[in-house]
Amino acid sequence: MQKFPNAYVITGSIASGKSTVSNLLKERGFSVIDADAIAHEQLEICKCEIVEVFGEKILGEAGKIDRQKLGTIVFNDPKKLKILEQILHPRIKAEILSRASQLEALGQVYFVDIPLFFEKQDRYTEFKNIAVIYAPKELLINRLMSRNALNLEVAKARVELQMDIEQKREKANFVIDNSVDKENLEQELEKFLEQIGATTC
Repeated sequence: MQKFPNAYVITGSIASGKSTVSNLLKERGFSVIDADAIAHEQLEICKCEIVEVFGEKILGEAGKIDRQKLGTIVFNDPKKLKILEQILHPRIKAEILSRASQLEALGQVYFVDIPLFFEKQDRYTEFKNIAVIYAPKELLINRLMSRNALNLEVAKARVELQMDIEQKREKANFVIDNSVDKENLEQELEKFLEQIGATTC
């Protein structure tokens, strides 16, 4: 039996528009569990353990972990990224499932925003309804360049760190197209909500 039949995972690629879709869903009154926000909370909760592994150089002002400094270390060293994931991930997943259980009990559709769902699919077998926010690779690269002020090489490398968007599109149960503009995205989102019979109260 499916554990979370009312849950719909929102995923995609970097710069595909996941956050925009999550915000639109919240505006419409839906509950959204945000895996990134949970990750940030857990980063602070596990601060002592993380500083012990990576050193105080990752701390920023006010003694908080500077995510950019930590990111620079782990994105350039797969072993260190794995260590960080081993510390954080069990806690992130436990929190996601705890919140999902609470929302499931309400018997209404809700959403779980998991950016790297397909990359970590073996970790999230509890969720079966998957919606991909789609935009072609070239567009993702261009958006990332303008959004993060990156050059082509860096933006391309970041997009290619993740599973190819076309593969994600094939694996998903639902596709929400975001290759035009926000107005079009809103129309696509409405179609998707109709398709899954989701209504806000």
